[in-house]
Amino acid sequence: MLAAMLALGAVSLASGEARAAEDAKNIYLLGTKGSMAGFVPPPGIYFIDVNYFYAGDASGLAAGGRTLRRLGDRFLNLPPRTLTLQVDVKLDGDAEITAPSVLWVAPGKVLGGNVGFGAIGIWGRSAVDVDVDVLATLTLPLIDRTIQRGRHDFDDSTTDLGDPFFNALIGWHEGNWHWNIGTLINVPIGPWSKTSVTNLSFNHWGLDATGAATWLDPTIGLELSSAVGFTFNWENPDTDYETGTEFHVEWAVVQHFSKKLGIGIVGYHYKQITADSGVGATLGAFKGRVTALGPTLSYSFQLGKLPVSTQWSYFHEFDVENRVEGDAGLLTISMPLSVAGH
Repeated sequence: MLAAMLALGAVSLASGEARAAEDAKNIYLLGTKGSMAGFVPPPGIYFIDVNYFYAGDASGLAAGGRTLRRLGDRFLNLPPRTLTLQVDVKLDGDAEITAPSVLWVAPGKVLGGNVGFGAIGIWGRSAVDVDVDVLATLTLPLIDRTIQRGRHDFDDSTTDLGDPFFNALIGWHEGNWHWNIGTLINVPIGPWSKTSVTNLSFNHWGLDATGAATWLDPTIGLELSSAVGFTFNWENPDTDYETGTEFHVEWAVVQHFSKKLGIGIVGYHYKQITADSGVGATLGAFKGRVTALGPTLSYSFQLGKLPVSTQWSYFHEFDVENRVEGDAGLLTISMPLSVAGH
């Protein structure tokens, strides 16, 4: 019984109620708007494949965001006791996700800009390894005091589909300037389990609104790009948890040596600006923050008659609060399936 109480105590501190965004996941994938973020291609149909890789770790409450549903439901019916706890939680996680999408840029213009609509699919793998170490002081009716240490290790992994996404955007061009505004919405129909902490789906609606701008001087090959956005989340009906509003900004400085090759620096900053809410968010404000920097490389080539563009970016995270801290890699491959007038 005491071992069970130790596990329950671990849940109370290392719980999903201390997530800083439910399950420490975000609908908007940080780093995806780097080089040429403000540019909208000419009318046509385009295929884009984003491949994302992440590995990181966390400890203390920052690690607690991934553990509640795995441990908590086993012990919800235990009788109440007086329990004082010291809990140390450590987590290692990694993910590999591919997000193929199709973007249609309409012929003609609206408000002087090019309008596009797209659909995005998600497939991948997510895994965590959690170590919970508990030192408990338990008081029972006929026992003055009992002290015991408990250790609870578990791992969880998921390889599955995620929620589908739909996006819409409008973009403009003037001289060396290119800019756009866009929205991204997830549809919560992907596989999701309350007992898993590695779901690729979210089980709730979410909407992101982002504006991006690019300045590119073709005579010297210098590019400056930035994107700023906000993510709004609806409540997860199965956990009664609503992630707060999230802010993100990304940037890129790239030197293009030719139409084929560019090398530069990219980065992002994320901050949750309102507290999580709902019955499941019992710890109140637990806002996350992270900043990342790294190199980027773009390379374009011909595959037969098909032009293919690739972009590789690496991000090292720092200045992290209430989140997993790690390293991310992005490989984006894009090509036109058809272009108006061709």
